[in-house]
Amino acid sequence: MALLDADADMALVRIRDLTGRTRGTGFLADHDGTVITSHEAVDGAERLVLQTMLQPVADAGGGASGGAVGWTCRVEPDAITPLPEAGLALVRATGLGAHRLSPLPIAAGRPAPGTGARLWAAGWLDGTVVGPGSGVAYTATDRVHPLDETLELGLCAGGREALRLGGPAVGGPVLDARTGAVLGVLGTALHSGRRAGGFAIPLRAVAEAAPRGPLAALLKHNAATVPAYGSELNPAGALRLAAASVSSAERPRLWREPVERPDVAGEFARFTAGEGAVGARVLGLVGEPGTGRSTELAGLAARRSGGAAPAPTVWLRGAELRADDDGVRTAVGRALCAAGRTVAAEGRTAGDPADATPEA
Repeated sequence: MALLDADADMALVRIRDLTGRTRGTGFLADHDGTVITSHEAVDGAERLVLQTMLQPVADAGGGASGGAVGWTCRVEPDAITPLPEAGLALVRATGLGAHRLSPLPIAAGRPAPGTGARLWAAGWLDGTVVGPGSGVAYTATDRVHPLDETLELGLCAGGREALRLGGPAVGGPVLDARTGAVLGVLGTALHSGRRAGGFAIPLRAVAEAAPRGPLAALLKHNAATVPAYGSELNPAGALRLAAASVSSAERPRLWREPVERPDVAGEFARFTAGEGAVGARVLGLVGEPGTGRSTELAGLAARRSGGAAPAPTVWLRGAELRADDDGVRTAVGRALCAAGRTVAAEGRTAGDPADATPEA
């Protein structure tokens, strides 16, 4: 299941200068109001104005409806992080109102040649990832920056015109056509001295090349807070699937104040302390019906999903194990598939939630 163009539109912002001239496009990358765009869109500008791409819709009384539409924000210089050496920029819009727009998930890996793409250039265009670009440079106002990481794009008819220098494609996102995850950011001042359909900056590759940089930190935050599924499964998607499995395992019951069980608490602590590459992955809690197993497990799942480093918990009941299972892994796969169907029924997603494996 892929995000539709209309879903992606809810993350797009138009970037203008103080005179109202359009400088480019960006997309929301987190719920804190961080926008990713091309360096072209901010080059030479001290202050900017961000505006939602969607325009206000008149309500029955003739006024503008609420939501994301019609929102604008003035951005001061200290809220702009230029990354000219990568051809990118980050813009922090503190007045965004994160509940109004929907961030886009960023792809977990580098796209393979032949990957279908959707490109924003004052409208959505079809394209193809040809492969990594070579010998590409970005011409900023002060100097030329050789770029180590770029994507060469094959474009549909009319695409080259949309990517003309200073055209509407400046800063537009490039999405994986299959999932809707962001692969890169378009630039119109990128050139290689040879004919090509167009070029984009691959976000994942740039972040990997500078693992301590601001883009790498933003991509880590994006993966932890903006769910993606299937081949793009990230920590936020894993947590959402796990939460769906826990909610399906819980059953309404008469509430009783839980009894503290030091031995159970000790085993839980030992399990969580051993998490990691070589730690335990499966915990079993047994006991007679009515002894509080569900209460204990619900508490454990809640503690693991909160805190500074949230961890997913897939909850299985004994009745969900089958005699012909070749291990707990098989039952976990069924639980993830069921949880994925629940998540998919809630709306469009980046990637297919039902396509989750225990290995992932």
